[in-house]
Formats: sequence, structure tokens, C-alpha cells
Amino acid sequence: MRAIVQTLYGAPDSLTMQEVEKPVPGVDEVLVRVHAASLNARDWHVMRGDPRIARWMDRKIFGRRGPKQPIHGADFAGTVEAVGSGVRDLAPGDAVYGEVSAGAFADYVCAPRSALDRKPANLTFEQAAAVPLAAVTAMTCLRGTTAGQRVLINGASGGVGTFAVQIAAATGAEVTGVCSTRNVELVRSLGAKHVVDYTREEVVGRFDTVLDLVGNRRLRDLRRLLEPKGTLLLSGGGTYDGGSVLGPVRLIVGGQIRGLFVRQSIRAPLAKPSREALAELRDLIEAGQIAPIIDRTYPLAETPAAMAYLESEHATAKVVITVAP
Repeated sequence: MRAIVQTLYGAPDSLTMQEVEKPVPGVDEVLVRVHAASLNARDWHVMRGDPRIARWMDRKIFGRRGPKQPIHGADFAGTVEAVGSGVRDLAPGDAVYGEVSAGAFADYVCAPRSALDRKPANLTFEQAAAVPLAAVTAMTCLRGTTAGQRVLINGASGGVGTFAVQIAAATGAEVTGVCSTRNVELVRSLGAKHVVDYTREEVVGRFDTVLDLVGNRRLRDLRRLLEPKGTLLLSGGGTYDGGSVLGPVRLIVGGQIRGLFVRQSIRAPLAKPSREALAELRDLIEAGQIAPIIDRTYPLAETPAAMAYLESEHATAKVVITVAP
């Protein structure tokens, strides 16, 4: 099969199309013919081996000189090609979507049954591929949000942010989104009651929840935006700066330590792929409460160009790779 492969950390041009062996599903796995996959910030972090501390902390994904798993890609949507002997509720031809640790930028991917589920019926494969990692992250972070709460989302026009705005708004929260000028109307259309253009103005006010998806503000500045017993949620962020040592890890770890000594809750929720979360998202999508937003699509052979576009920080919402017609 075709796959996008990387053996040593580097720029997008270190990604190459190669012919590799098609995977074989294990007992509780599903072999999926990939129709589409999507890019996430995690993909370029792994591509660059950045931040460097991750090479020591996460040895399942990061190696010393190159990725542990040479085929990138987490999100996918496609059709079932074959199932392991332990999978009894899916059959070849079923349309599914899900998330793996790596391997989706290829013609086929093997995924645990626990990490995929049936595709939302009202989405194309490209749209469905844009959902799993970003939407599960947003849903995990905002779990427990209730009507009337004031929620600030920093990075509201990004892959996770566009889902976070919709999910928070669907609960009845009063959402304020932070984004650049060109994305103001998009963020407002997703359900944000207030939109702050960070190129022109500062965020003012106090919020019950602050979700930071960018990592471009100091911890003390984020805490100043919180009510005395508010919740600060730190999720990802960071930009490539030539090879940082700590990157967004500095803010996340610093926040968790600080959270031990203040009344405000400071957390870094860990989102894990699960069929239950994907089923919950499918219900929300089919009910019309949330929808994926796609910036651009690229064919599999142009994955390096797609990665360069994502890494440049000009991408709005999701960038999708089309694999099979």
C-alpha cells in the first residue's frame, strides 16, 4: 500500500511517499480502507520531534532521532476492509471513523475496535476524518460545562477551537472566542456570543472557564481572566521555534503545580479515543448541534505541502488529506 513515511525528524520535506506492507488486523482490531485523514498539531510536533523533552517522556511515539512509528496520521474515516476474530459488530463495507496513535496517512490503517465507531451518516468521509482527535479533545475539556457559564476559548478558530465553541454553545454557555481578524465571523457563526480579535484588542472580563489552546499567554495572565473559583484548562499549543526543549509542556506543568496552591482549578485534561466518545459525537453531529469545519484538502501525495500549511499557522480549523475516492 501507499503510505507517507518519515524516518528522521525534520521539515515537511522529510515526509515521503513509499510502498509498504498492508497491515493485518489483530483479534480486536479493524482494518480500514482509508478514504480521508486529517492533520493535527500533534502531527507536526512528532514530525519535528518538538518539544525535545517529548523524545524522553513519550517513548511510544517519539524516538531519539526519529518517530517511533514512521507513518504519521491519527484521524481517519473510511470503510471496513476486514475485522479480527474478536470483532462481531462491524463487517466489511461499513463506514467508520476513528483515531489511532499513528498510521492514518496511508491506504489502509489498523485500529482497535475501541478507538473507532460508525461514521456520522450526514458527513462525507472528508468531514468525518476532521472530527475525532479535535472534537474528543474539546468534549473532554468542556465536560461539565453548564448553561449560563461564561467560557473563554483562546484559539477559537483552530482545529480543537472550532469544536470547542460549538460544544460549549450547545450546553447553553456564554462563549467568548479569541481569534484573528479573518476568523471573527466564522467563530461568531459557530455560536460565540462575543469574539475578541487579538490583533486589535485585549480580552477583558472574568470567566468561569478559560480553555487555552494556544499556549501564547503567561499563566498569571490566564488566571487573571478567571473567577476566584474558576477553571483553567490547558490543552496543547506551542509553535515550532527551531527546536524547543519544553515548548507548551512548560505552561502545562507549571499550571498543574500552581494549581496545588490556589483556589482556582488548573487542569490539563487528557483526551483518549474511545468508541463511546465517537458515538456521543455522532449523535451531536447527526442532530445538527456540531459540524466540522475544513480549511483545505490535499491528496495523499501532497501531505508534505499540507503539513507545511498547517505548521505555518495560517490554517483555520481542519486540514484534510484525501486518500481514496
